[in-house]
Amino acid sequence: MGTAEQSTTGRPAASWAARVTGLAGACHPGPVVAVTALITALAATAGQGAARCVLTAAAVLTGQVSVGWCNDAFDARRDIAVGRRGKPVVDGTVGVTEVWVAAVAALALCVPLSLACGLWAGAVHLAGVAAAWAYDLRLKATAWSWVPYAVGFAALPAFVALGLPGQPWPSWWVVSAGALLGVGAHLGDVLPDIRGDLATGVRGWPHRLGPARARLLLPVPLVAASTVLVLGPAGPPGRWGMTALAVACLIAVTGTVLGRRWERVAFGAAVAVAVVDVALLLLRGTGIV
Repeated sequence: MGTAEQSTTGRPAASWAARVTGLAGACHPGPVVAVTALITALAATAGQGAARCVLTAAAVLTGQVSVGWCNDAFDARRDIAVGRRGKPVVDGTVGVTEVWVAAVAALALCVPLSLACGLWAGAVHLAGVAAAWAYDLRLKATAWSWVPYAVGFAALPAFVALGLPGQPWPSWWVVSAGALLGVGAHLGDVLPDIRGDLATGVRGWPHRLGPARARLLLPVPLVAASTVLVLGPAGPPGRWGMTALAVACLIAVTGTVLGRRWERVAFGAAVAVAVVDVALLLLRGTGIV
């Protein structure tokens, strides 16, 4: 019997079943499922048929898992250096090479699936995926780290709109709200790991702000997205729209005040505002073009 394959951490490789489980965990399944479900729901509310919704979901899913796998594979050495447990590559349940192969395979599938939704729709979606890969490979450690998030999140509702019959361009407000949500997602994603990232030399935009200022800034783009989603579409915002905006502002202010003492409260408040934004986006789905 041959020598067991060694993992990144030097331990013997895990079993086949454990590696499959580890590979699934390395794609960042929480955000992948959340983004895919949101965009599929947006496609349905915007008027895409069942078959097109499935195609849209498949394109978004492959793009998202490719980005997640790229992130974990590229960051493996840094994560090991800071002892960031809970990541399959760090824990030795899946190898870096396997994750890279999965990332490239998913990206290869994403290209035809995206273009099958239409040339312009596919081009916009692939631009967003390319921005996310650029973040993983280079931009996350620069002052421009927020740009890929803004581009990637703005591209998703544009992808849905351009996938509708006639390939209509999306309304300005839905693209703007997507970009603002992306900036908020960037701050929220980095904040829990900001100290560990700084220890390994990562100096993206939130890192340059510092933990305290990044926490204070976190709700700002999310509330701005709420404002755009309520006031951007044509016609009066309605009672429910203004109520949602008031709730988002109240949550953000409360989280900012209490977050000075309890950091988790600030992050939880930002997540709550993001949920309000997602609900507003889905409610406005029929008017995204």
